Amino acid sequence: MSKHDKTPKMAIEAISNADWLADLHASAFVEGAWSRAAFADLLAQKTIFALGCADGFVLLQKTPDGMEILTLAVRPDKRRRGLARRLIAYARDAFKPKTIWLDVAADNQPAQALYTALGFNAYGRRSKYYKRAGNLAVDAVLMRLEFEEGATDE
Repeated sequence: MSKHDKTPKMAIEAISNADWLADLHASAFVEGAWSRAAFADLLAQKTIFALGCADGFVLLQKTPDGMEILTLAVRPDKRRRGLARRLIAYARDAFKPKTIWLDVAADNQPAQALYTALGFNAYGRRSKYYKRAGNLAVDAVLMRLEFEEGATDE
């Protein structure tokens, strides 16, 4: 097992339980956790998919040009064990996108380091996109990962 793969191999599967997603999201994000209703509304859309296991999930939207990672959550006590990498790799293998997009808070250095290590490149910013305590706002860094090969019409 490498230093980047310390998570026991748990089956990654489709998740449709909005309560469970909201609970895990709240454990992963001190600020800005999404509600059960938000997850239920998203999962009702034909292009939105949640993939995960007991310790984390990725919520993504399939688009004609690829897929967008809407959120990725890993339980705090399970971080830095390769699960986020596994979730992204699983989603890539499942959907074979030509491009993957995401945005990440400019103050979330660990997430930016992960995405950069996976080959994502920053290509823009959204000013004051994320809200923080005390009415502070943080920019979103827009990132994308492009592949030579990918199926965009499946």
